Parts: sequence; structure tokens; C-alpha cells
Amino acid sequence: MTPPTTPIALNVYDDSAGLARALAAHVAEALRRRIARDGTASLAVSGGRTPLAFFETLSGAPIDWSRVAVTLVDERWVPETSDRSNAALVRHHLLKGPAAAARFVPLYTGAATPEDGLAEAAGRVAALPSPFAAVVLGMGDDGHTASFFPGAETLAAAIDPATPEILAAVRAEAAGEPRITFTLPRLVSADTLVLHIEGMTKRAVLERACAGGPVEELPIRSVLRARAPLDVMWCP
Repeated sequence: MTPPTTPIALNVYDDSAGLARALAAHVAEALRRRIARDGTASLAVSGGRTPLAFFETLSGAPIDWSRVAVTLVDERWVPETSDRSNAALVRHHLLKGPAAAARFVPLYTGAATPEDGLAEAAGRVAALPSPFAAVVLGMGDDGHTASFFPGAETLAAAIDPATPEILAAVRAEAAGEPRITFTLPRLVSADTLVLHIEGMTKRAVLERACAGGPVEELPIRSVLRARAPLDVMWCP
């Protein structure tokens, strides 16, 4: 079995509020560094309930948000009117206050399927400042990150370190809706790569992933083996 090769920094916090503050400060600094260097910066965030406190905190960070582009690591193929939309979550919790000045680039295009919308979505994100200044990943109890799900039809292609594709359409039983996701190399090339997880269950999943085993079983292993520095931020 191949062990992880990514240098991992495990940062432990007492609670979700402390983690959210630290993560927001970490991401804000990454954005400021890139803006100072290049004049613009891009950020990719994950959806779900876990990052909400982080979004709320980051939204007020003193950054020149007009120079920042925000997108999603992955998205369910649903319109923003759906309560399952990650884009709606980001608009409501992150893109407000000072952060309302940021440019948001959603992945959902309105096409009937992610396969149908893939080319348009790829065209949208191709114009983002690259590589990302920061990428914030999450992880499910099944070891998925982004939309790299165990059993996904396109998993091997999406996590291929050599893929030239920016995005991939994903279908998997555990995913619920069809999805669209950035491919592995686009995510792990970020200046600052973070895995944000909370709870003992996810800590145990991460430890199991670090111990080695098939990527197909726990796709987070594709990130751990990508040879990109990874900051893990966790609280019980």
C-alpha cells in the first residue's frame, strides 16, 4: 500500500468558533499575499454546513475583495433556488458585507446535466486567477472530498494527477444529485491548501486514510498523496 506523501500540518482547535476564526485569518492572509503579488486572487470553497461559521467570519475580513474571485470546489447540479445549492449557501453566508465586492463564479450553468454544462462551466473558471490563492476542502464520513466519491463513475479521471481537464462531471450513489467538481490537480496546486474537518468521526477517517490503502476506498487519499503541503484544521 502506498503511504501518503503530502506534508500534513494538523492544527487542533477547542471548538468550531475558534477554528472558524483561525481558518478565516489563514485564508485572508493567503488572498492578501496573492493580491500583493499579482493584483488579483481566487478562492475555492466547499459547501455543506461545516464551513458556515468560517464563511460568516471571512466575509468581514479587511481584504480588497474587488480583486478576489470566489468559486466552489464542487457543486450539486441544482439551481440556486434549491436548498441543496452550494452557490446559494456561499451567496448567503460569505458574499456579504465587505466580501460582497468579490466576483462569484458558480459552477452550475442551468444545462440539463453536468455533462451538458461541463464546457460552459470550464470556460467560466478558466478565466480565474490561477493557481488558486487558497482552496478549502471538506471531507465526508465516507472519505470523499470535493466530489471525489467512492464508487463514482468518473473518479479515476477526476483524481488523475496528469489530467488536463479543469472540471469533471460526477455521478455516484452517495452523492445524491449529479455533481460537477474541480479535478485534483487544479485543487492541489493552490498556494494554500486546507482541509477543514470537525468531530471525532472525521478525525478517525483521516487517520485511517493516512495509514494507507486504496484511493478508491477513501478518495481523500488522492489529496494526501498529491505532494502538496496540506493544512488540516480540526476541532472535536
